[in-house]
Amino acid sequence: MSYTLTTAREIRQLTLRCIHSQGSGHVGGSLSIADLLAVLYDKFMKYDSTQPDMQGRDRLVLSKGHSGPALYATLALKGFFPVEWLDTLNRLGTRLPSHCNMVLTPGVDMTAGSLGQGLSCACGLAVASKLSRDKAHIYCILGDGELQEGQNWEAAMYAGAKGLNNLTVFVDANGMQIDGTTKEVVNVEDIGKKFRAFGFDIARVNGHDHEQLSDAIAKALKSKKRPVCIVMDTIKGKGVDFYEQMGIAVHSTSCNDEQYEQAMQLLK
Repeated sequence: MSYTLTTAREIRQLTLRCIHSQGSGHVGGSLSIADLLAVLYDKFMKYDSTQPDMQGRDRLVLSKGHSGPALYATLALKGFFPVEWLDTLNRLGTRLPSHCNMVLTPGVDMTAGSLGQGLSCACGLAVASKLSRDKAHIYCILGDGELQEGQNWEAAMYAGAKGLNNLTVFVDANGMQIDGTTKEVVNVEDIGKKFRAFGFDIARVNGHDHEQLSDAIAKALKSKKRPVCIVMDTIKGKGVDFYEQMGIAVHSTSCNDEQYEQAMQLLK
């Protein structure tokens, strides 16, 4: 699994380069999904970076769109656009806004920003794929705090009722959101049982264990009748110890010159 570990490290490095260019940003939730993005784009996603709009490509909906820097880092690493674009995050005229925009950024399959809407969009993409018979698989990444939005459960009910077996949902269950822990704000657990009740097959994994992620995704791709939800237990700021230790403050925080240099040393 060493090659995906290398990719995850590079994604974290480029994510922080992206955020450092702005001086601050959504560090915590970007770093927590780096391992998933490495496994998906190295092993499972069907795509062609020279043809971002290729018919039949797999789609990724990053519903927790504030973690865009991690997706931008991944797309740059995979050749969708020049790495130098990462230095323009959220600047005037950028192709990389703070939240993902499918019109501006090659490789971004769905615009995000208002939490709670991404799963509905993913359902639409899954239905469209079935109608066109292009054999695409649709992946959607949600935050656990985002599950407090009711629209998610309407979409989950629809996905289960329609048997969207070409849909795999990931929940980044890091237990924190902007105002506190998810348990303190509005407790969303048990996430797996909830999705199962809406007609999903479920798995729960360590979201930083590449073997567990790979096994769960491979099994999801074999589903014949149901959508699949993979709940990932993760750590906000994963990979950089001083960010990991910040708690809810790491949701959106600084990445100044000193922090950036220190993080790069840790990520060597």
